[in-house]
Amino acid sequence: MTHARRPVEMWRKRILRSLALAVPAIAIAAAVAFWLGPPGGRGVVGQFGSVGGPIALVDQAGKPVTEKDFAGKDALIFFGFTNCPDVCPTELSTMAAALDTLGVKAEGVVPVFITVDPERDTPEVVGQYAQAFYPGMVGLTGSAEQIAAAAKAFRVYYKKAPQPDGSYSMDHTAFTYLMGPDWQVLDVLPPQLSPQQMAERIGKQL
Repeated sequence: MTHARRPVEMWRKRILRSLALAVPAIAIAAAVAFWLGPPGGRGVVGQFGSVGGPIALVDQAGKPVTEKDFAGKDALIFFGFTNCPDVCPTELSTMAAALDTLGVKAEGVVPVFITVDPERDTPEVVGQYAQAFYPGMVGLTGSAEQIAAAAKAFRVYYKKAPQPDGSYSMDHTAFTYLMGPDWQVLDVLPPQLSPQQMAERIGKQL
């Protein structure tokens, strides 16, 4: 299977343009950190640093999972949390619809949901949540330290946001990462794409 690498400038311009039009200021600030942060990890995004480094998490069965478990496969990675009221359900639904649109072409693509809220999102919780969106979607959690390391590798911003009722939400970026069989970033998909738009971009890399 051949994977054509997209030009870095195209990724950067397209994502920043989408952010400027569609997402809150906090996500724009996070996008700047994403592109200009210090290098780390193994995936390469040109001169802007690296994205998609090693992960060490736990799946819905409590089994340890690393990036090596995805060797030889394409993966769609999304970071969020199961109590998210809108962004996460929207983006995961878009991901599922995009994979359905691609049909047999997407048979080798593994959708992956990684929580940024390990305090509430146990293996069982993330597993049930992921499976509710798409059969075969992998739900991953871990310790606070493991989640922080995975988020850092992918340049994912997240922060606990206390609520007036004493509970909390999670602020976080909402990119979807298309990873190749060698765990290299093939595309970074901004939020609010339509299922067809996401399917087209994924399909070009398969």
